Amino acid sequence: MNEERPLNLLGICGSPRPKGNSRFLLEIALEAAGQAGGDRLRTELFSIANKEYKPCTSCYTCGAREGECFLDDDFRELRDKWAAADAIIYSVPVYHLGIPGQLKCFIDRLGNSLWSYYGGVVAKSLRVMGFITQGSHIFAGQEHTLTALINHALVMGGIPVTGDPWESYIGAAGWTACGDRKNSLRQLAAEGDRDAAVTIRATTSLGRRVAQMALLIHAGGLALQSELEADGGYGIFLRRLTAASREPPAHETG
Repeated sequence: MNEERPLNLLGICGSPRPKGNSRFLLEIALEAAGQAGGDRLRTELFSIANKEYKPCTSCYTCGAREGECFLDDDFRELRDKWAAADAIIYSVPVYHLGIPGQLKCFIDRLGNSLWSYYGGVVAKSLRVMGFITQGSHIFAGQEHTLTALINHALVMGGIPVTGDPWESYIGAAGWTACGDRKNSLRQLAAEGDRDAAVTIRATTSLGRRVAQMALLIHAGGLALQSELEADGGYGIFLRRLTAASREPPAHETG
């Protein structure tokens, strides 16, 4: 067992924009996580911008293909990164009081794909997950979006983590004061806007807590490995405790 191998923290920018407010906040969270984790944590930022995720057709073809979807698009790349991650931070804009459609298509297919890949089990993966969202209005659906993402974490056997209250109760959220520019939050923060400052503090503490919780869960898993193996319900998590489990899946390319 190689305990010195760093844990993988994947930051997913769920905005169709290549650069914008969601990426700005995600970069802050990943920087805070990296500072908290040091050389024990490896961070990566992945953007869904310019990627194609077709909607799930519920055909269950992946069940006969070891988790592989028959749809030809960019799903597999992010799926493999997601499966290899010990912790994940999503940063998404609010679209129609919820998650952007492109990201929702990925999430819909992710559950079925991993269910098939892991032989019908995704529970107790103990993947630490944190969520950031922002919208143009102060009541644009930020809490709805965070709640949907928390439900996603629970369905996938993950552990949702928040930042520090009072700035962050169920995640980090902000608004662009009705600005529609890609740098609205960055500009508001530079101008000393109070709401933007709160969002950045929430984002920073969320990144730090995700890193710390991932390290705690990993250390606890190592200490209780024999008990977890005997339980039989922690297979996905136990695979990540070893160096081999954090290598890319055998079917990953690139």
